[in-house]
Amino acid sequence: MEMKNVLIVEESSTLAKTFSKKINFELGLPTKIAASLNEVKVLVQDGNHDFFIAIVDISRGNLECEKIIDLISSRGLSSILITGEFSEKMSEWMLSRHIIDYVVKEESWDFDYIMRMIHRVYKNQFIKVLVADDSQILRLFIKKLLTIQKYMVIEAKDGVEALEQLKKNPDIKLIITDFQMPRMDGFKLTAQVRKTFHFNQLAIVGISAHGSGLFSAKFLKKGANDFLTKPFVNEEFNCRINQNIDMLEYIEAVKQASNRDYLTGFYNRRYFFDLGNRHIQNLNGVTSAITVAMMDIDYFKSINDQYGHQAGDRILQHVSRVLSENFSDADIVCRFGGDEFCVFSTRLKKAETKRFFEGIRKCFEKEKVNIGEASVSLTLSFGVVDTFSISLEATIQRADELLYQAKKSGRNRVVIGS
Repeated sequence: MEMKNVLIVEESSTLAKTFSKKINFELGLPTKIAASLNEVKVLVQDGNHDFFIAIVDISRGNLECEKIIDLISSRGLSSILITGEFSEKMSEWMLSRHIIDYVVKEESWDFDYIMRMIHRVYKNQFIKVLVADDSQILRLFIKKLLTIQKYMVIEAKDGVEALEQLKKNPDIKLIITDFQMPRMDGFKLTAQVRKTFHFNQLAIVGISAHGSGLFSAKFLKKGANDFLTKPFVNEEFNCRINQNIDMLEYIEAVKQASNRDYLTGFYNRRYFFDLGNRHIQNLNGVTSAITVAMMDIDYFKSINDQYGHQAGDRILQHVSRVLSENFSDADIVCRFGGDEFCVFSTRLKKAETKRFFEGIRKCFEKEKVNIGEASVSLTLSFGVVDTFSISLEATIQRADELLYQAKKSGRNRVVIGS
């Protein structure tokens, strides 16, 4: 179950409301506020709650803080503490109570740091991490650190088992591997993983009691992204893991920005050809199942001229939303340019092509788009090729010719051809 709510435990109603608004506005996450132990009990009773994290202010010391934190921890809920001071003695106490991190209240960046941590932990719910170590004690310890951070943890007792788990779970984003393991050590595991997964797809953090510079350098040369020497400090471990995941997400965001149209979220024209041609190569000459469609918005220029370019952007976003609802992740949809969209699909049978695209056409025909005080009717024309030509470029050109026929014969229609 995806958990979304943030629990704020704070006796100052002004501070709690300010923090709540900040979380709502910047992260889009709902919050609930408690100012006492009894209020916390009501919100988290019997574990029947949808909180994924709690923010607990213990700096005032008069909220029965330890009881509150123990209660939250007993419900399996991770928390971030806001405290007036911190000592090393608190470290073990924090680990035993599912406390992710702490923030010292005097520091000027408190709120920003907490916001980043909330966002990170929320996303961690959907991220798989593989821990490979022949020591069950160390595996369980690392698993506990990761589980507190809400990561989904998969275990392996050596490199061979780790590769088996990776094959079963190709969406694993990070591997933490010890060096010394039976059957396959951390060096060999790292080298094997890098044959399939690039640095930008999956991060690897090597760990070992051998902490010399040469040893860590060898791990990095084999393909690891980072290295930790045992025994490590829990805070350093958490920071390194989160920073590696942050870097993967940053690289993915840059990649997406270069491949997608900023307005609609669909692939851009350049990447559409790249991805489409790769799909065709993977079909090994079996192109009978390929369908390519070109479509554009009827009288789009008139809408822009009458209502302005902001209205035109709203129309394009509406069209992209409807198309997204009708096509699956297996289809390649792109904003071809202006108000033109193109679709490459391998899941449609010839017998159902007409009915499928007519269904999409009718979706637009029956809806109106609200633009300020105006309500605008919207239709699309479609040119659909159900027989692949000699190349993707030639097939798209043919679909464009069919789209022109649809426009010429009255618009708001689907024209299908070979």
